[in-house]
Amino acid sequence: MDNEIRYRGQTYTEAQIDFIKKLIAENPSDSRWALSKKLCLAWNWVQENGALRDMVCRSFMLELHRSGHIVLPPKKRSTINNLAVRKKPEPIQVNQKPLVGNLSKIGPIEFKQVRRQETEKLCNSLIEQYHYLGYTQPVGEHLKYLISAEERPIACMTYSSAPRHIGCRDRYIGWSPEVRAKNLHLLAYNSRFLILPWVQVRFLASHLLSRVAKMIASDWQKMYRHRVYYLETFVDTERYAGTCYRAENWQLLGKTTGRGKSDKSHQVNRSLKDVLGYPLAKDFRSKLGV
Repeated sequence: MDNEIRYRGQTYTEAQIDFIKKLIAENPSDSRWALSKKLCLAWNWVQENGALRDMVCRSFMLELHRSGHIVLPPKKRSTINNLAVRKKPEPIQVNQKPLVGNLSKIGPIEFKQVRRQETEKLCNSLIEQYHYLGYTQPVGEHLKYLISAEERPIACMTYSSAPRHIGCRDRYIGWSPEVRAKNLHLLAYNSRFLILPWVQVRFLASHLLSRVAKMIASDWQKMYRHRVYYLETFVDTERYAGTCYRAENWQLLGKTTGRGKSDKSHQVNRSLKDVLGYPLAKDFRSKLGV
């Protein structure tokens, strides 16, 4: 066995692997689930909100098992992948009367962070019905905004954990792989931005981006006990120009590789997208550990 093992950007020593072997040997009746819980506690694999990083730990242990570095006990049960069997959001009908006019005349615009709220279902449903990509459950830590005017929904936005590695972003920030792995949770990815198709209000999109940028750090703090200091998104330029982002001073960092996060073929298999970024603090690099 090599002296060091790489997994998800982290390096693990032979001594750490020996610790896992000892943990398994000392708890022969424990299930894989119980062992991962104990390893999380031993290594302090804990999220900012206090929850154990159990899924990451189980995935790591399974990878070690498959590669022959450790031997896990037989599975006692087959766990259900809730993401794989998740049902699509049910259609929820809303007022589709056209809303056309100037930004200053559509009444007060109200933002609600609906993650873990009853109205989260409405946000999910609208994205599924009217966003060209449909709804998918955001990855990791995430927030959702349902935006209303004149007492009815006009837009939805979701922000989630950032992709692990985006070359142009990482070069722009200037962090090392080790610092990135440690501080990636301080970035948020704008995974969906929907203005409902019957809403035609000039400058609305850039206004909404500006509003969210002023509140998301504190909202993230409330939900996950840490702030975010940098936002990013992808723009499919075959469909959109990304004008609203550029109007709010989001910076073009480069393009995606078109291969996706799980690619092993090193072949382009999807459209290239512009990568745009927006700092939430002037000293964002120092906040990110650079």
